[in-house]
Amino acid sequence: MDLRDFIRDIPDFPKPGVQFKDITPLLADPTAFQHSIDLLSIQFAGQKIDAIAAAEARGFLFAAPLALKLHLPLVPLRKPGKLPYRTYSLKYDLEYGQAELHMHVDGIKPGQRVLLVDDVLATGGTMQAGAKLIEQAGGTVFGCAFLVELSFLNGRAKLAGYDAFSVLTY
Repeated sequence: MDLRDFIRDIPDFPKPGVQFKDITPLLADPTAFQHSIDLLSIQFAGQKIDAIAAAEARGFLFAAPLALKLHLPLVPLRKPGKLPYRTYSLKYDLEYGQAELHMHVDGIKPGQRVLLVDDVLATGGTMQAGAKLIEQAGGTVFGCAFLVELSFLNGRAKLAGYDAFSVLTY
C-alpha cells in the first residue's frame, strides 16, 4: 500500500505559496491509517523504549495507537492550561511567534527512554521543544517518529543528535 495515495496536497494553505500536506484522507481510511501505525510499530518493536510522548494535537493521532500497539505509556505534551496537575513547561520560538508546551511532572521518570511522535516534521521547532521538555524531566529521547517529513524545510537540523524516522518523505 502506498500511503502517498492518501496524502492530499492543498495549495496556498494556510497562506499563499505553501503546499499543505493534508493527512485527513489517510485518517479517513481505516486500512491506510492502520498500515501507517503498523509501519511505525515495526520500526520500533523490540526497542528499549519506556514511553511515547506527543505534542497536541495531531501527534496524538499517531502516538496513541502506536503506544497501544507497543504496550507503552503515552505522555501528552500540551499547551498551557490544558493539564490539570503540576507541570514542567518550556517556551520556544516558532517562525511566527512563540509557543509553549507542558508535561505533567510525573509523566516521565528520570532515566526513561522516550520516543517522540508527531504527524509531520516540518521546521522541527515543536519536536525540538518536546525533546528539551523530556530532558528537563530527566528522561532521554530515544528518537523521533513521523508519518510525513517535509525535507525541504530542514527540520532534521533542529533534531541533530536525535535519531529520526519518517514513514514518508517529501
